[in-house]
Amino acid sequence: MAYEVRFARAAIRDLKRLGVAVRRRLHNRAASLGGNPRPRGAKKLRGLDELYRVRVGDYRLIYQVRDEELLVLVVRARHRRDPYQDIR
Repeated sequence: MAYEVRFARAAIRDLKRLGVAVRRRLHNRAASLGGNPRPRGAKKLRGLDELYRVRVGDYRLIYQVRDEELLVLVVRARHRRDPYQDIR
């Protein structure tokens, strides 16, 4: 079963601020989450509803898995020094 991968408005805004090469790597990693939304190395964030993080070099993708909808929603794409700001 493949999951659909969508980007929240904030994640799109984050990606637009990055260089083309980094943006491409993050987008490819996000696309791979459609086949396996909880890959090896993904960590569940404590205290936040079904949010996970996955590392892509010096960046983090923060995403939500909605199993009942077969959806992976990427909510943020940030540098690892500040990926958790503004996440609720």
